[in-house]
Amino acid sequence: MKDMLVRLIGLPDCSEKESVLLEKEKIIFRRAIAPEKHLVSEWIMDQFGGYWKSEVEVAFSRQPVSVWLAQRGNEILGFACYESTARNFFGPTGTLESERGKGIGKILLIKALESLREMGYAYAIIGGVGPSEFYEKAVGAKIIEGSDISIYENLIRKS
Repeated sequence: MKDMLVRLIGLPDCSEKESVLLEKEKIIFRRAIAPEKHLVSEWIMDQFGGYWKSEVEVAFSRQPVSVWLAQRGNEILGFACYESTARNFFGPTGTLESERGKGIGKILLIKALESLREMGYAYAIIGGVGPSEFYEKAVGAKIIEGSDISIYENLIRKS
């Protein structure tokens, strides 16, 4: 898996889509807060596994917390992290399979990238990308040539 680079100046405006999802689907987007770390971590473990749970727990150690959530009532629908595995890195991110295709992932992506821009970055790295087409279309991200060997190269894996 390769890394991607995204320009943070001129990110798409997602406020209209966010308003539609709030009105029609009752979905809110917000930054996570410390008291819910255990619940968010458990949900991510159940939905996406231990590696992402570890990264999310690091993101909860940031101030402000570097985790964005999408929720409907008391149900988590998706999340996006930044500055977890490395400085200026976006990810991990995920949306419940049953909620995909509504634009939730794109809004979470943009919210996290806006947070990186607010920190003073002009570009961000999306590490170890799976769906590169999604990132190309959503925010104009470009593959970083030669990034096949990434920060995840020597990751300890469960046998």
